[in-house]
Amino acid sequence: MSEIAKAYDPKLVEPKWYQAWLDADAFGGIPDEKKEAFTIVIPPPNVTGVLTMGHVLNNTIQDILVRRARQEGKKALWLPGTDHAGIATHARIERKLRMEGKNRYDLGRETFLKRAWEWSDEHRNIILNQLQKLGSSCDWNRTVFTMDEKYVRAVLTAFVRLYERGYIYRGKYMSKWCPVSLTALSDEEVIMKPQKGLLYKMRYELVEDPGNYLEISTTRPETLMGDTAVAVHPEDSRYNQLIGKHVWRPFPRAELPIIGDEAVDREFGTGVLKVTPAHDEMDFQIGQRHNLPVIDVFNPDATLNDLAGEDFSGVDRFAARKLAVEKLKALGLFIDAEDYENNVGFSERTDVPIEPRISEQWWMRYPKVEEAKSAVENGLIKFYPSRWEKVYLHWLNNIRDWCISRQLWWGHRIPVWYKKGEDRNNKDNWHISVDGPQDPDNWEQEEDVLDTWASSWLWPFATMGWPNPSKEESEDLNFFYPTSDLVTAPDIIFFWVARMIMAGLEFMGPEKKKLATEEIKERIPFQNVYFTGMIRDLQGRKMSKSLGNSPDPLDLIDKFGADGLRFGIMSVAPKGQDILLSDERVEQGRNFCNKLWNACRFRQISGKLEDNSSLDNILSRFEPDLFDEYDHWIVNQLIKAIHQIETGYDNYDFNLMAQGIYNFFWSDYCDWYLEVSKTKLKNESLRDNCLAIQDFILRQVLLTAHPYIPFITEELWHNLGYGDKHSFIQDHCIENSSQLSNQIYQLGIEKDTHLVEAKNIDELQLFIMRARFLKAEYNVANKRDVTFYYSVGEGYDELVDGNIENIKHLVGASNLIACDEAPEGAPAEVTRIGTIYLDLTSAVDVVAEKERLNKELIRLEKQITGSEARLSDVNFLNKAPEKVIQGAREQLATNKTKREEFQKLINNLG
Repeated sequence: MSEIAKAYDPKLVEPKWYQAWLDADAFGGIPDEKKEAFTIVIPPPNVTGVLTMGHVLNNTIQDILVRRARQEGKKALWLPGTDHAGIATHARIERKLRMEGKNRYDLGRETFLKRAWEWSDEHRNIILNQLQKLGSSCDWNRTVFTMDEKYVRAVLTAFVRLYERGYIYRGKYMSKWCPVSLTALSDEEVIMKPQKGLLYKMRYELVEDPGNYLEISTTRPETLMGDTAVAVHPEDSRYNQLIGKHVWRPFPRAELPIIGDEAVDREFGTGVLKVTPAHDEMDFQIGQRHNLPVIDVFNPDATLNDLAGEDFSGVDRFAARKLAVEKLKALGLFIDAEDYENNVGFSERTDVPIEPRISEQWWMRYPKVEEAKSAVENGLIKFYPSRWEKVYLHWLNNIRDWCISRQLWWGHRIPVWYKKGEDRNNKDNWHISVDGPQDPDNWEQEEDVLDTWASSWLWPFATMGWPNPSKEESEDLNFFYPTSDLVTAPDIIFFWVARMIMAGLEFMGPEKKKLATEEIKERIPFQNVYFTGMIRDLQGRKMSKSLGNSPDPLDLIDKFGADGLRFGIMSVAPKGQDILLSDERVEQGRNFCNKLWNACRFRQISGKLEDNSSLDNILSRFEPDLFDEYDHWIVNQLIKAIHQIETGYDNYDFNLMAQGIYNFFWSDYCDWYLEVSKTKLKNESLRDNCLAIQDFILRQVLLTAHPYIPFITEELWHNLGYGDKHSFIQDHCIENSSQLSNQIYQLGIEKDTHLVEAKNIDELQLFIMRARFLKAEYNVANKRDVTFYYSVGEGYDELVDGNIENIKHLVGASNLIACDEAPEGAPAEVTRIGTIYLDLTSAVDVVAEKERLNKELIRLEKQITGSEARLSDVNFLNKAPEKVIQGAREQLATNKTKREEFQKLINNLG
């Protein structure tokens, strides 16, 4: 034990205790068959990442869950790691190369990857070190990187097994192409955004009927050079007689067939569709059905190529759009353009419009889709909030094959080799294995790498040694898998959550086409998924650097302490909803820490600290015969608060738990019990029992608050003697509310008496609060020399008489005098206990107060007169929106009520 300093300084406390935890390996997760397992795998932050407010929220929740699990006596493992972030890292290296006037091809694959590794090694642990500043209690000895040798083998093994099981294939299909990253993307990596553009109307001349034209609407005239047909709906009477005839493509000039296809939307534009199979997904499908040629007029970087014609070669796609319109105008084929809003797909990583593009890619049919649905539908995996179940199931019911290849060099290179000089389309010339062919000189490996998510979907079990675990790793998998909870953002429910579920079902057991319910239960990667909300500013805007509203978490930690930041953000984080955050709300978290520090310091200087090393030692100092109503009440309030917090953990209501901790400690304990204790501590006969109760309350508060604010609770735990230098607060299991109740009653405290006494204080508090209200109403809230009179109802004499000094202290009164009749002119408040009167003659300057109130009354009269005139104006009532009219009526009613209150106050003053 050491003396608690006058002021709390997190800069001294937090680094000291984090290093102590690391030195003692306090977060180590080692299997123990005598205990229940609890496991969380961290959503691996990108190696390119730095700590954001989203990370603060996500990792604070994970830390709360894992620290709570340790308190419950479970063997807990929080497994950390980082993701190689294929596209993001690749883009960083290429950006740096461009600054040097080079590109990746100038370096070659081997040198480029060497650069990527150097960059990764330099940045990989930055965000993990920042998470340590936040207090994250991960088992850092187990940190995994998705490019670790063993993890790479797991990724390649999964590819090979899925290929052998018929899930993976290669083919030339329409894919979503990023012209900046120069790679194909999966559907989930494309963000649809509403865009304001133009709908262009042009005309193509009929070949068989010169001088007559078909009018066509399009949003993309820059692709017309790749048109290979014009399509109409076969049942559209306007055009179906033209099916089989032809039109002239304006440039490069060519005959195009007019075809009929039911995919054409008769209501869109003119009802005539230009078909460009190489540059639109629906057009590609139409082209497949009608055996149309495919003309790709774009380069990979979204400039146009030679097939588009000499005028367009090398021109950017958006410049080519304007150029195409100008050429159509010059040919007399442009009709007009109208404003048009539609959804356009953007690359999630580079934030540029993607291009539909035909390219040869590796694709995967998802395994265990039905079992993945069943796991959630049958409650084997629970989502919090539950509304995300519908989103998850909707995606699975409409799932499409996954494009898993990426045209990058940084990542897991696809384990496919092609026989040199032979036809790559012939599977007989393929070699697919983890280690490659035995005669590598005769083979060429696939250039592409796997999508980043095709590695992170294995995270819950590949981090523990799958598929070839050592003896120690086998023990880990058997004990810690399936994991317990996953905390993540809903925007990766498809990228990661759903895919992890399918991966666990497919790989965590022998190959099987269908799984029974019990097998699903054993293979799922986690049991609960908590989806966090998005952090926004007080205006509801998403936090971003461009808006200047995104604070640096490290700055907030420096200013308010990690505990202050953690408690501040969790106290305003409603379950799964967006969070409105500001510095002021984080400051509230720091203020709570300061309040806790000061209350513990008050206890330390109030009297000798006895042996607090165990709960039994503290309870043995209780003297039940000396318990008064407030002692019973504070113990009862603690047990109720702990029960509320237990329910919060069951329902993942983190902000309700934070509020439960806050309200009990700040209001019940500090504002009420601690104030009452100050009078008890002056009484030698009550002193020791009062200190024992304080020790008990503070011990349970520190235990309960520890998952939220681990640093300060650890420091105070030791300063008040609850733990010695060889133990930590997390090593002490927390009793639940029923256990605490039983221990209290075993001391000889009768349950019925205890509850009645506690209820009495609820009534007494209301009596005191109404007295405070009277003081506030007459502007004397800060005066402590006022006099009150009171009369009590039957059965409450003893309660009030026994608490006279407490009431005076808590109300801020110099006198509290019993009376049989109401004092003349004294304003009153009625409660269940009785009536309390404020002696105005002792409290206020009657003349000055009447003058103030009369001024307020005149102001209100003017507002009321104005509102009544407005609401009697027919023009206002006919023209104003209903909301405005209703608001005016409500304001009038409020002001009339205030007028009555002020008049009453003036009358009371005589």
